[in-house]
Amino acid sequence: MRRCWIALLLSLVLGALLAPAARAVPAYAEYLDLPAINGEGEFGGGLHPALPLSEPPLRAALTQARADGIAPSRYATLLHQYWLVVATDNAAVDLVAWEPSRGVAANTATFGQVYVNYFRIAAARPDFYWAGLAGIAGGSFASGFFDVGDVGAVLSVGGIHELGTAVAELLRATPPELVAGVPADIAGLAVNGPRLSAADLAWYQIRLMIMQKHIFTDLVPMHEAYLADGMAGIDELFAAGLIDDGIRTAWVGIDGGTAAGRADALVRMTDREQNHIVADQWDATAAGRDGMGRVLTYVTTIAGKPAVPGVRAPGVYAPATVRAGGLGLRMPLPDFNWADRDSRWAYLTADLVPRHLDLTADAAHAVTVYSEPFPAKLTRGRMLGRLPELIADLTTQWQVWHQ
Repeated sequence: MRRCWIALLLSLVLGALLAPAARAVPAYAEYLDLPAINGEGEFGGGLHPALPLSEPPLRAALTQARADGIAPSRYATLLHQYWLVVATDNAAVDLVAWEPSRGVAANTATFGQVYVNYFRIAAARPDFYWAGLAGIAGGSFASGFFDVGDVGAVLSVGGIHELGTAVAELLRATPPELVAGVPADIAGLAVNGPRLSAADLAWYQIRLMIMQKHIFTDLVPMHEAYLADGMAGIDELFAAGLIDDGIRTAWVGIDGGTAAGRADALVRMTDREQNHIVADQWDATAAGRDGMGRVLTYVTTIAGKPAVPGVRAPGVYAPATVRAGGLGLRMPLPDFNWADRDSRWAYLTADLVPRHLDLTADAAHAVTVYSEPFPAKLTRGRMLGRLPELIADLTTQWQVWHQ
């Protein structure tokens, strides 16, 4: 009997030794098939709360998933988060604290740093035309952002109130048959501008910060992937479904090293930014706050002269003109709203993109522009410093004539 027990124990031990060892759960297992629930930049942190917010664990999980032959489409959000963390680390941006809903005070430093980072990338790689344009045009956009903050602090004495009141006074002195044809955005500025509130401005600032984060989250990680891994990094993003064929073609153009390829990439990336990433968000912003969203997006259009050399201000590019009853009216205000997709794209492709290509034709000069300290760019674009001139232009260039 004793021998039987010994034999049984020996067989159990031998079986345990010969049995295959249980495989440890891979580090990436809990990161597969995750949706990018914060892909549009509305909340703080990364793309999904289950994902780490530091590079080492993301890199380890990604390396193991690749080694195990996992389909890139299954680890797409893990891959995106990895390059997003690389991007924010290189930009000196705290991804954990980057939360637009916390308002201006909590995000002002990050808001400016995003544009500093675009210039950093463009200065190091002048062939990355989109990064340069994002920095220059975005710097002008940032100027408007800070103007909104200033206006919010002095609502009773200037800014949008003063602008709206000036337009209202000019409309009262304009023949009624012409007033009837004035674009809705100009009429809305006259009616609603003087009653804009600090709450409206705070809401608009948050909307701008969300869109800024959305653009960064989408486009900057792919730049970092290319810088680190070349076309192999881009191809992995494509296989994961994070970029489409058009954007992959853009990177092929950059990788090919030709001016035509770089120019094509600029158009493709600008199209992705304006017509895909933030198009719906601009629509929602313009429709928000019971008419005030429309006023604020139009004020942004008035103030928004991108600092690309040679670019015309929106009101110069497309001044509003009305004709009726043998009379004509020319207003030094834009006949379009930046929030409207078709008008925004027309301005970008007619003025902004071609003038930026002119700048990039001289790479050394472009790098000099990119390398100028960001605070100097910011100060030069501030609307409040130009407000007296802007209102003076309104009163002297608001012209009625007989046809």
